[in-house]
Order: sequence, then structure tokens, then C-alpha cells
Amino acid sequence: MLCWDPLKQVFLDRMLYETPEVTKPKKTDVLTVTPWLAPIVWEGTFNIDIINAQHHKAGTRIGLTVFAIRKYVQFIKTFLETAEWFFMVGYRVNYYVFTDEPNNIPNITLGQNRQLFVIEAPSYKRWQDITMRRMQIIRDFALVQFTSEVDYLVCLDVDMKFTYHIGAEILSDVIGVIHPGFFGVPRTQFPNERRPQSAGYIPADEGDFYYTGNFFGGKIEEVYKLTNHCHHAMLADKAKNMEARWHDESYLNRYFLYYKPTKVLSPEYSWNQYFGESKFVPIKRYINVPKNYIRI
Repeated sequence: MLCWDPLKQVFLDRMLYETPEVTKPKKTDVLTVTPWLAPIVWEGTFNIDIINAQHHKAGTRIGLTVFAIRKYVQFIKTFLETAEWFFMVGYRVNYYVFTDEPNNIPNITLGQNRQLFVIEAPSYKRWQDITMRRMQIIRDFALVQFTSEVDYLVCLDVDMKFTYHIGAEILSDVIGVIHPGFFGVPRTQFPNERRPQSAGYIPADEGDFYYTGNFFGGKIEEVYKLTNHCHHAMLADKAKNMEARWHDESYLNRYFLYYKPTKVLSPEYSWNQYFGESKFVPIKRYINVPKNYIRI
């Protein structure tokens, strides 16, 4: 019986991301590999032609989940239109849109081999409950639908838009994205949950990176494990009448502390205009949409 070897997978990932000096300059101004030897993906660290050849040969299928609940349904049109321009162009893609307003999801013209699935989902009064409950919903659908339809699942927030190409360079068993507000800062400044009694607890002297909750993914079986863990952590805290500091993002960071991502994406892949410009992040591929938080 064949078994997955994480060290072998990391080695193969690194081989894909190391290119000859004559074809791709080395990126030396930022960290490009994690302490556990997983690649950190920045522009200039990968050869997309080699990666595409591998995945096209394998017939890789990609799923994208997004939740458009209550007033957040207003963002789905821009999200889908920009995804068609920039997300996994040339691949078979299934968009899974979870919403409490299925009749308000606009008809978007999709490219070849790209499908839209609108799935009715419950609404909650608090946005915190919506973001945390998505872990349970993604977990459940990973078993009953995603596993037979796609190979990789990318889970994103809807109040964002794509502004630059995001392709197969992101694909790996487990994908995490460095939060744009906390890259390059000491771990003591990470906004992790610090109460030891919480299931999201991370001590102040632990943590490799602070990961954003608006972009994660991986192979279906790994996304199932991740979302199942986060859902049960939420339930454990709820039984104590607790809620982690940053809700599902806190539980996600706790999971990644002990189950390391096999590929880490730089803040290029999730940027918030609130943080302004950064010389280290000249390319911003996926950015927040300005909004009136009080109204929505």
C-alpha cells in the first residue's frame, strides 16, 4: 500500500519552485522557505510553465468555496467576475457559492470547463457565527460532494476581488496564507488566542506565522481534517461559554501550529488596502473590497 510521505512531498514542491539562475532570478529580500522546508510562494519563486504542465497532465480539478450570506451577497458579482479573469485560468473549476439568498446570485458567463453551484445555507445574526459555521458546512460537503468532483479545494472570503493571476502555483496538500498585517513582526505581536482554557490557545512564544482566515485550502481530505478540527474546537469553546479572539481564524492558526501547511502563500495572495503599500509586496493578487462595515 502506498503511503503519503510529507518529506518527499516537500522535496517535490521545492523542486518545482527552484528554477535555474538563467531563467528566474532568486528572491532574496524575503523569506522563501519555512523552518519545516515548505516553500513560501512569492512572485519570482516559481516556474508556472512547469507547474501547469504537471497539473494539466494530471487533469487537476479545483473547487472554490465562498459564502455570500445576508448583505454579503452584494459582493458575489465582483468576486466571480474577477475570478474568471484571474483565478486558475485554463483549469476545470467548480465555484461553490453558499448563500441564504440563492435567487439573488447573478448569472455570470463562465469560461470553458467552469461551473457554478449555488447551495442554500442558513443565515445567522452575527457575522462571527457565519464565519465559524462555514467550517462545519465545508467539512460536511467535503464528504458528500467535493470529494467526488474536485481534487483541491480553495476556501475564500466573498468581500474580496482578484487583481492578478492566481494559478496552480498555490496547490499543495495543505495551503496557508500569511496575514498581510502580521508578516515580518515578532510572534509575540500575533493576535492569537492567549487564554489557556480556549481550544484556540497559542502561547505567546509559539507560532511560525499568523495566517489569515480568508484564504486556505488543499487536497479534499486535508481540508476535511482542517475544517473538522476547527469545528470541534469551536464546539469545545462554546461548551465553556467561550469564543476565540478572532473566531475561525484563531482556530485555524491553532491547527496550523501543530499541522503545518505544506505550502505557505505570501501576503500577495491576501492583501488589505488598510495596510497601504509595501516594498516587499509589489504584486497584490487578491485584495479586500472597500466597504461600510456598519451598513453590512
